[in-house]
Amino acid sequence: MITRGATADATTGGSGVRNLRDAGGVGSLRRGVLYRSGALHLLTPEGARELEDLGLRTVIDLRSIREVADRPDRCAGLDVEHRHFPVFTEQSWPDDQVALYPYMAEQAGRATVAIIRQLVTPGALPALVHCASGKDRTGVVVAVIQTLLNASDAEVTQDFLRSNAALDLTGSPADATIGHGTRPVTAAHLLHAMVWIRSHHGSVSAYLQAAGATEAELEALREVLA
Repeated sequence: MITRGATADATTGGSGVRNLRDAGGVGSLRRGVLYRSGALHLLTPEGARELEDLGLRTVIDLRSIREVADRPDRCAGLDVEHRHFPVFTEQSWPDDQVALYPYMAEQAGRATVAIIRQLVTPGALPALVHCASGKDRTGVVVAVIQTLLNASDAEVTQDFLRSNAALDLTGSPADATIGHGTRPVTAAHLLHAMVWIRSHHGSVSAYLQAAGATEAELEALREVLA
């Protein structure tokens, strides 16, 4: 079972939720306020109870419109606000992971700003952010937030790579015959995303401001998550 502030990686028994873990304990991001996972379309009653035990107040879905329509989250009965902030509106993105990560960085700015505005809303925490498997889109968005909360690149990368063990991904990242959801992530993938952000904007803060965030909103996020 995942409990408030826990660090366990693996799918939680019969919960139906993959890659569920606390995003905190990295930089100044405290534990028990921001969680990350794969989609909740297979959420079981046991899984719903585990999410309730976390005190969850908000679920944020990063998947495309088509993915949400095909596999909607099972949040009925949970006392949470469900928000949809897609990184990619359409179910279309580069198949090559080397190309995917800079593209995600380019596309994820507005979704991340929407997430920030949700997180600083009174009563929004604890919150859960997820995509399909919780490793690519979620990985980039969470990395941006952790970096904003003073995490080093090494800390962020170490947390990012935990998805491989959580999802039991042992194949080749370059294997184009399998879908993104079954390919492991590498440190180089996240590096490509962060290099894009910094080369185009100079810093994570400037990247988010270019996407519409104000400095006051970024400071409010630091205050509520630290």
